[in-house]
Amino acid sequence: QVQLVESGGGLMQAGGSLRLSCTASRSIFSINAMGWYRQAPGKQRELVAVFTSGSRTNYADSVVGRFTISRDNAKNTVYLQMNSLKPEDTGVYYCYAAMASGVSIVSHWGQGTQVTVSS
Repeated sequence: QVQLVESGGGLMQAGGSLRLSCTASRSIFSINAMGWYRQAPGKQRELVAVFTSGSRTNYADSVVGRFTISRDNAKNTVYLQMNSLKPEDTGVYYCYAAMASGVSIVSHWGQGTQVTVSS
């Protein structure tokens, strides 16, 4: 079982910045996908930013130009730098990873970290 441990959430005023970290309990060098989703109160979980195979990145339209996903393979860690935060960025941010397990691809989720942006 792969563990994903998130950190870096908190309370921030609009226009501020936060950086989230997600550390996996095994190597992410050849991971199939890894990144961040979020869930606002009363809404469905949505993709924020993710690395896919070949280290391509995919961002939600609402965060393009403000959020940046990066990775440090040596630390088994993916980061989400969030700048110019808006109140609508408020939610629980979940780390996600899709990793090979034998012949299967298994999805893993972190426990979530709360991000609250005040206006």
